[in-house]
Amino acid sequence: MALQHAIMTALLEDDMSGFELARAFDASLGFFWRATHQQIYQELKKLSQKKLLDSKSVPQVGKPRKILYAITPAGRAAMDKWVYEESRVQEAKDDLFVKLYNLSSDNVPQLISELERRREQVMQRLYLYEKIRRGHYENPETLPIRRKGIYLALDWGTQHGEQFLQWCDGALEMLTSCKDMPT
Repeated sequence: MALQHAIMTALLEDDMSGFELARAFDASLGFFWRATHQQIYQELKKLSQKKLLDSKSVPQVGKPRKILYAITPAGRAAMDKWVYEESRVQEAKDDLFVKLYNLSSDNVPQLISELERRREQVMQRLYLYEKIRRGHYENPETLPIRRKGIYLALDWGTQHGEQFLQWCDGALEMLTSCKDMPT
């Protein structure tokens, strides 16, 4: 998936400024696709040049004008076509797992500390997912079809996070028992 598809997906329901899009991206699609605000702004410009997005300048009181972006019919057609293409799995790149290959009695405390931090981050993410689920997806069977897709992505994120916590607990137990073992 290219960043352009994530951006156009975010614009399917509402027109947004680059700033609003970047904030919304951080709070939803950003859970599954990473992009900096600068990358988002650059992609908005490219999508507008390709006529996949329209942009219009909107005055604001006491602030500079903002530019609102909306998906065009050509953008919707591109999204429809993209949905039928085969999805590619992006393999994870995570320093933590490479560090585990370098486990030694000297660095066990460091890796335990890193695992504990990572565990806390995942717990915070799961808390946020649960808050979103309770606020918007309490009864997934009654959701409109597009919202069911969003619910399924959220559900995957939740299950993935829970699985990571389970692995992390076992890893922490194993590393704690290794503290005083020779390399």
